[in-house]
Amino acid sequence: MYKYIIKRILIAIPVLIGITIIDYAIMCMAGSPLEMLQGPRVSEAAVEAKKIALGLDQPFYIQYFVWLGQLLHGNMGYSIKSYQPVSAMIASHLGPTLLLMGVSLIVSLLMAVPSGIYSAIHQYEKGDYAVVTASFLGSSIPSFFLSLLLIYIFTVKLGWLPSSGMTTLGAEGGWTDVAKHMVMPVLVLSFSMAGSNIRYIRSAVLEILQQDYLRTARAKGIGHFLVINKHALRNALVPIVTVIGMEIPALFGGAVIIEQVFSWPGLGLMTMSAITSRDYPVIMGVCLLSAVVVLVANLVTDILYALVDPTISLN
Repeated sequence: MYKYIIKRILIAIPVLIGITIIDYAIMCMAGSPLEMLQGPRVSEAAVEAKKIALGLDQPFYIQYFVWLGQLLHGNMGYSIKSYQPVSAMIASHLGPTLLLMGVSLIVSLLMAVPSGIYSAIHQYEKGDYAVVTASFLGSSIPSFFLSLLLIYIFTVKLGWLPSSGMTTLGAEGGWTDVAKHMVMPVLVLSFSMAGSNIRYIRSAVLEILQQDYLRTARAKGIGHFLVINKHALRNALVPIVTVIGMEIPALFGGAVIIEQVFSWPGLGLMTMSAITSRDYPVIMGVCLLSAVVVLVANLVTDILYALVDPTISLN
């Protein structure tokens, strides 16, 4: 196991470097952040001086190696817009994003796992059709449209829930206030994830239910509850773990849109602000963090395979 983990980490290093090169190249092709400074009140000489100060007059590969050298020394650079350290900005916005992602992932699993198992057990029944229809709705409805719909219903019409922010301005806050602000963004993220997860879990459980050893267990007189929850579910965990591992990077990216709609003070809101202002250091810091999240999620998923199914050997 330890040799496998070390091997995967060593493989991940060149992959991570390749991702940062591609991200930096795409970012440079999108345009210079100094274009935002050009105007009647800013002279060409001032823009050129700013360009030299930021090192943007250098070729792309030199800019990249300068950024990489600073990163290896623990410096992710400074924001062009706010002049704050990028690492401090990411650290201050990472907590709300992790809170939103973690709660949404738990809620989506609580929705998807029982629904997927129920749908597989009651195949071709009314309950199965209802669950499958709900899963298709969850995966097909755009998250921004569902967000606006919930805001219209629960904020504009009913006035039950706040539509933006993490806490109420001027209030003492607390967990209850944060929970009220989390209801709608969590519902949007979890409903979207559960929609696709239900189909994966349903297919996995259906495949397991057709195995011979489950027919033998039923023939021995083992109760229906034990057959499903002890024998079938244990062997269906491998594809479920795969789904969870795939959802973590997708959730990290999907939170960008949701945080923008609900003005949630996380990485998504910071990322959109950095993109609109072409804040290179902030964009690269978020891209680097996203790449690390994807690689770590894949590694943790492979390790969970061996824990869930002892017959799987990691070589």
